[in-house]
Amino acid sequence: MELRHLRYFVAVAETRHFGKAAERLHMAQPPLSQAIRRLESELGVELFTRTTRQVALTGAGEVFRTDAERILKAVDEAVARVARFASGVEGVLRIGLTGSASYRQLPALARLVKREMPHVMLEVHTEMLTPAQEAGLVERRLDVGVLRPPVRQDGIAHRTIASEPLIVAVPEQHWLAEADSVRVEQLRHEDFVMYGAALGSVVNDTVVRSCLAASFYPHRAYEVTETSAALALVAAGLGVAVLPDSIRSAPREGVLCKEIEDALSVRLDLAWREDDDSPLLRNLLRVLEQNDMFLERHGGVA
Repeated sequence: MELRHLRYFVAVAETRHFGKAAERLHMAQPPLSQAIRRLESELGVELFTRTTRQVALTGAGEVFRTDAERILKAVDEAVARVARFASGVEGVLRIGLTGSASYRQLPALARLVKREMPHVMLEVHTEMLTPAQEAGLVERRLDVGVLRPPVRQDGIAHRTIASEPLIVAVPEQHWLAEADSVRVEQLRHEDFVMYGAALGSVVNDTVVRSCLAASFYPHRAYEVTETSAALALVAAGLGVAVLPDSIRSAPREGVLCKEIEDALSVRLDLAWREDDDSPLLRNLLRVLEQNDMFLERHGGVA
């Protein structure tokens, strides 16, 4: 049975007329009648009762019509879906993010993708520091990453989407709780909650540089692998955490965030493989460019 025979059958079933069905199908009537006869012979049933005045579906024809229309609809949807996939408007986008990017940048990206690329599904991997995202990109487990430069792996392109000052998260009962802002030097004797030293955290490196500029080295009292865990330890009163400003987008009970007057800032970049020529990535970069998600203009994405 050929797919075109199902289309012939449905056209006759809808018009109840071989001549009108032939016009709709842009073919002559005799070949259409012959094709329907062959279909009935193949199925071993009569699909239509024919008189000189009208064509009507038999009981078997009514049943077959339901299934034929379902099959044709599924085929048409599959054709449309594969065309959308090939043009980059449908598919799965695997995205990795640092822990703090989940608070502010992820919602913004997700809303934009839903609005501009409604047939694209996001597969989100959070709490990934820069080295882990670089590995995910190189090993093709991720399509894009939201990470903090510098990027040390070859073959990864990246563009800046945010630059955030560092802030300090302190417990509600902390001696700095009433302060409007603080200076790095005031944190000299504090217990710091920091990412694990082996994780290669860019935020850690920036915190250390900020402290060294104030002539002290931070006392690393607790190490965590996730931003949410750092905030939980702060809420428990076990120390302070110096983190990117985006964590303010998700307030945590028991934690107060204070601006640091003299702290350094950290960048957040969107990263992807240089050799990735997929239409899906190309469309994502175009959408981000058109919606001013990048801090700098770039002529090559359009």
